[in-house]
Amino acid sequence: MSRQIKYAELQEHKSENDLWLLIDGKVYDVTKFISEHPGGDEVLITEGGRDATEPYEDVGHSEDAYDILKTLLIGEISDPENIPKRGRKPSDTATASAGGPYVHPSLLTSSPLTVILAIAAVGAFLAYRYYF
Repeated sequence: MSRQIKYAELQEHKSENDLWLLIDGKVYDVTKFISEHPGGDEVLITEGGRDATEPYEDVGHSEDAYDILKTLLIGEISDPENIPKRGRKPSDTATASAGGPYVHPSLLTSSPLTVILAIAAVGAFLAYRYYF
């Protein structure tokens, strides 16, 4: 029988030195894998201590990634009813529907280079619209 882990316990493991992820109802200890992760450590740490199913599936991992994940399995979540739903927060939806600009939450925690590139893209678009 697999170890049963409460969601509250999962939430305690979200540091670089102690990092657990929940993916498809299963809990994985990815602490030792952080330095090997091809996508960098930031993405793992950002998802640490919570349900990372959606971000994991969105990336489209290889079969090798699924094989590695199996070796990191430590248990199953025992209280799935306590897992918060992911997606936009009500405040995001209110801002977007009120006519204000919607800023994706990931942009708020992105690296400075990503933010600079996004601003440059908007500036290039506005310059193009102005001149043509």
